Amino acid sequence: MAEGRYDRLPALAAELVSRQVTVIAAVGGPSSGLAAKAATATIPIVFISGADPVQEGLVASLNKPGGNATGVAPLLPAMEGKRFGLLHELVPNAPLIGVLLNPAAASYLDRETSDVQEAARAVGQQLLILRASTEEAIEAAFAIAVEQRARGLLVAADPFFVSRREQIVALAARYAIPAIYEVREFAAAGGLMTYGINIDDAYHQVGSYVGRILKGEKPASLPVLQPTKFEFVINLKTAKALGVAIPPGLLSIADEVIE
Repeated sequence: MAEGRYDRLPALAAELVSRQVTVIAAVGGPSSGLAAKAATATIPIVFISGADPVQEGLVASLNKPGGNATGVAPLLPAMEGKRFGLLHELVPNAPLIGVLLNPAAASYLDRETSDVQEAARAVGQQLLILRASTEEAIEAAFAIAVEQRARGLLVAADPFFVSRREQIVALAARYAIPAIYEVREFAAAGGLMTYGINIDDAYHQVGSYVGRILKGEKPASLPVLQPTKFEFVINLKTAKALGVAIPPGLLSIADEVIE
């Protein structure tokens, strides 16, 4: 496990290659897949990549991956505009909304930033861009958000943030900041709202592909899968604790309401 340290991934991938594993499941974002791809051109790789795997060079195309890699591409960073819209609907009069990004996530940082900025410009919303790639930096980012009086927070899609969800959700509760996150696991941990794929389904798809490869199929012939189901989850218990009234329009479109 890299534990959010993306710089450790090349060494971890090299270790797997040295052990002559049969297949590598490179989950946890595009950095994992890229590290595995750089380490071997022969061992099959099944990845989960939130970024565009074609642009990243993981595959030649989604339908015909070619090479030794295939996987699941939920394109999570492309949903930031949608997440921003949901948060803006919750706090339409907020003078400032924070956006928490991981600067270590070079694969999709620019895409996330530009998508949120474009969505904010469309409604005249001022943004506070916050960056964190360590536990300490997350604490500091929340302190800055409070100091600058941000009235909402979008936590961008990133595997490191998912791994730190307990900390992030606790800080949002401590500082009473309404926030939206990428996957349901945040809402289950007490986060206010989430919008994104079902991560369990994505891992199940990875496992299915690993099984097919172990039975003899080649990654080059297995198209990259793109989830078509997205879920919007609201934690009403958290909303009540924050003193936030969820607009009826948001409640009506929620796929799940946690009470």
